[in-house]
Amino acid sequence: MTLTLTLTLTLTRRAALLAGAAALAAPATLRASPALDAVAAEAEALDQLHSFQVLRGGEVLTAIAPRGPGLDRVANIKSVSKTILALLTGIAIAEGDISGPDAKVLPLLGRAPTGDARDDLTVGHLLSMRTGLPSTSGGNYGAWASSPDWVDYVLDADPTGRPGTGFTYSTGGWHVLGAVLARATGRSLHVLASDWLADPLDIALPEWERDPQGRYLGGNQMALTPRALARIGEMVRLGGRWDGTQVVPEGWIETSWEPRARSPWSGDGYGYGWFVTRMDGVRAAYGRGYGGQVLAVVPEREMTLVITSDPNQPARTAGHFGDLMALMEAAVETQG
Repeated sequence: MTLTLTLTLTLTRRAALLAGAAALAAPATLRASPALDAVAAEAEALDQLHSFQVLRGGEVLTAIAPRGPGLDRVANIKSVSKTILALLTGIAIAEGDISGPDAKVLPLLGRAPTGDARDDLTVGHLLSMRTGLPSTSGGNYGAWASSPDWVDYVLDADPTGRPGTGFTYSTGGWHVLGAVLARATGRSLHVLASDWLADPLDIALPEWERDPQGRYLGGNQMALTPRALARIGEMVRLGGRWDGTQVVPEGWIETSWEPRARSPWSGDGYGYGWFVTRMDGVRAAYGRGYGGQVLAVVPEREMTLVITSDPNQPARTAGHFGDLMALMEAAVETQG
């Protein structure tokens, strides 16, 4: 039997991704590879995309790098760093360095009470981006990054609301969280990430950007190879275990995937460092970074998906990132 994929000119690219995979996967006897090959071909056609990996049950089904540095050289994962930092926070809690998500931020940093809403700010509020503080991202990023103290810049700002209400995307809050982890453990964020994640998974984690005080940037600019990022995703998919070692507490992963807010752009839920959604009708969680960096885990299908893209080009929900979400949904559909 010869299968053909017919795409009309009226289909958008995102509709084409889903329609193409469905058309190829429809016969019950059809193996997944032709359908996934079609999805991979669509991935290659996305001019911002650098690499695309699909794993199922630990097996690499697709691993392509049509442009960019490739699968074995480091890529800036941008705000997927937030997802990594959330994993480190779970380990810090398990190690007893932080009491839990309800731990107050100001005392952890040795700062005096402010007498306002900032006194109620917790680690959980930082993890879920419900700080009640102004955003340092988007058009505010430059002013924050050029300030003399990135932590002070965030915590000295007048509150815009009560912690735990609303959702304000902000890298600054994650940098505060990184400072909390470093102070609570007495180790730099790079040392923590190396000891707690990179070493157990046998992956390399180079140093990355620091603030004027020498603290590693929390929530942005980490660099990993796409294959290393896929290994982190597989560890998460396996309940935090890797090679017989419990790297991240399994309960923390479940806690991190509980929606506590909602993205105003995509409408997806947001937990602790993970966006939560459904792909082909099943639960999925993903970290997302500027330009189109993605780490996604789909437990019911035993799948991990990793995408890297040009880190210097925007990736909006109505543009490249929307294409990536459709690409992933089409890949998940082939394994249904």
